[in-house]
Amino acid sequence: VQLVESGGGMVQAGESLTLSCTTDNLIVDRFGIGWFRQAPGKEREGIACITGDDRSTYYSNSVKGRFTISEDNGKHTMYLQMNRLKPEDTAVYYCAMALWPRGCTAEEYEYWGQGTQVTVDS
Repeated sequence: VQLVESGGGMVQAGESLTLSCTTDNLIVDRFGIGWFRQAPGKEREGIACITGDDRSTYYSNSVKGRFTISEDNGKHTMYLQMNRLKPEDTAVYYCAMALWPRGCTAEEYEYWGQGTQVTVDS
């Protein structure tokens, strides 16, 4: 399983970015999918996930109301729309997938993208 991310970069605080993660022809809604991030010196954090047949969504408190996770089966792609970015959102962002994750912790996810840097300048 190969996941390829794109869309990272450097922006000013308050601006928006959209991250994309394309799979190798997988039907994404048959998997749990998630976005994680890791800042220097910190553990990898699950920030937005979709799990289960009912496609329940989870957002961490740090991004709730600003970030939106979505999926497009036709394009075999998942997205993370990030609005009102803050300097503390600066991190390497990873997409991930798993067959039957219960939640949004890194240990539950089997397949990972290579990571893309997001830097938010104040």
